[in-house]
Parts: sequence; structure tokens; C-alpha cells
Amino acid sequence: MDPRRQDFMGSLGLLVLRIGFGGYMLSHGWGKLKMLLEGDTAGFADPLGLGETLSLLGAVTGEFVGALLVLIGLCTRFAAIPTFFTMLVAGMVVHKADPWTMGHAAKLFMEGATKFPASKEPALLFACAFLALALMGAGKYSFDGMILPQLRAQRAKRKALGQ
Repeated sequence: MDPRRQDFMGSLGLLVLRIGFGGYMLSHGWGKLKMLLEGDTAGFADPLGLGETLSLLGAVTGEFVGALLVLIGLCTRFAAIPTFFTMLVAGMVVHKADPWTMGHAAKLFMEGATKFPASKEPALLFACAFLALALMGAGKYSFDGMILPQLRAQRAKRKALGQ
């Protein structure tokens, strides 16, 4: 494949990944942000033993702030890390007793074994996507893609001038 076309398709793929996963994660974080702003932390899960307020603040950082930055492609590699971590904790700690797949969760629910079909799968899928974004960055069609090349050019210019 032509390198220009490959670069275009890769950046377009990252844009789709950022908008899709960032947008859905943002919707998860919105309710938690409202809880935090209203001071309604009572009963929020504390999977790491940090306290309800700090746990909620961590979830808001990952699920709202990080997701918003990833969605617009600003500081994407950095912003994807707390979201990845939040989803890893959700999948492996909060949902530790739940089945790995939604299919198995649905089967248990239909059999009456559980009150609702919860599994590790959604959180771990989000974790995979945000880890990929942390590793690959935002692509050309992002704020990072507009700002970083200019910063690199300025740094190269200063270096060439011996500053």
C-alpha cells in the first residue's frame, strides 16, 4: 500500500477509535461527574480502598476527563492511561465475580442466577481500546496532530540555531 494512503487510513482509523470509544466512555463518566459535583459519593464503589470520594474522583478522571481529551485528540497518549487503568480496575476488581463474557452473563441472567447480566467484557474491551490509543497516539486528525508537528518544528529550529 502507498505510504501516504496507509498514513491516511491509519489516522482515519485512530479517529474512528477515538470518537467511538471516547464518546461511549464519556457517557459513562457523565453520571459520575454529576455525582461528584453534587457531593453524592455515598455508596460509590471503593475497589482499591481509597475511600468513596477518591474512588469517584479517579473514575471521573478516567471516564470523563480522560475520555474527553481522547475524544478531541488532545494529550491523547497521556489521557488514555487513566482511562485504561480505570477500566482495568472495573474489569478485574469491581467485576471480579462476574463472568468473562456478556454471553455467559446473559445465560446466567436468563436462568435467574443473577439480577442483571454483568460481565468483565465491556470494561476489558474499553481497556484494550484505550491501551491501544495510549500506545499509538491520536493520529493526524486531532489536536495532537495539529500541535505536535509545530512543536517539533520549533524545537528543531531552536536546535539548528544552537539554542
